[in-house]
Amino acid sequence: MYAPPFFQIDRAASLQLAEARGFGVIIASGSTNAPVASPVPYCIGYAADGSPRVQLHVARQNPLAEMANAGGTWLLSVMAEDTYVSPDWYASEAQVPTWLYQNVQLSGPVRVMTAAELEQHLVDLSEKFEAWLLPKPPWKVDKIPAARHKQLTRAIVGIDMTVETVIGTTKHNQHKTDADHVAIANALKQQPGEAPRAIATGMVAARPHLAYE
Repeated sequence: MYAPPFFQIDRAASLQLAEARGFGVIIASGSTNAPVASPVPYCIGYAADGSPRVQLHVARQNPLAEMANAGGTWLLSVMAEDTYVSPDWYASEAQVPTWLYQNVQLSGPVRVMTAAELEQHLVDLSEKFEAWLLPKPPWKVDKIPAARHKQLTRAIVGIDMTVETVIGTTKHNQHKTDADHVAIANALKQQPGEAPRAIATGMVAARPHLAYE
C-alpha cells in the first residue's frame, strides 16, 4: 500500500485499529498469479515471542482453503471509516475532491490450523463479537448440538497468518492548513451517516487547539 509519511500511523496503532475492526479482506495469489480475495471476520492474537497472528476461517469450497495448504504470503486489508470530501467545503480555493479514510494492511505467511486450533478460534471469534452486544447474554459455541457443530466445522478451514509486515494509514487531511482542517471537520459533522462524523471526531482530536463549530 502506498502510504505517504504524513499519513502513516505506527505499528502499535495499526494493530490496535485492525484488532478493533475485526473484519477485512484477505487476499492471496495462486499459481496462475490471479489474486483471490474474500471478506472475513478475524481475531488477532500474539505468539509467545510477541509476533502478531491473524486467525480466520473460510468455507472449504472457497479457493483460499486449498491455496492455504501451499502456504505463501497473504495480505489482509482492513478498512475503517471513510468519506468523500467536496472541494466546496474548504476554506481555501483551488481544491479538488478527495477521500478521507483509515486503512491497515497486514501480511505474512499462512498455514492451515489444526482441528484443535480451529475449535479454539471459533470460540475466540464468537466471544469477541458477542462482547460488542453486551449487556445481551453472550451466545456460546456449546449452544449448538454436537452433531450440528461437527457438520459445520467440517465445512470450514481455519487459517493462521503470522504477521510480518504492518502498514497503516490515516488520511485526515494532515497536510492541509488549520483553516482548511477546521472547515472540513465542521462540514463532515453535518453529513448524514456515522462515517463522516467519526472522521470529523478524529480530525478534531488531532488538532484540539483549534476552534470548531
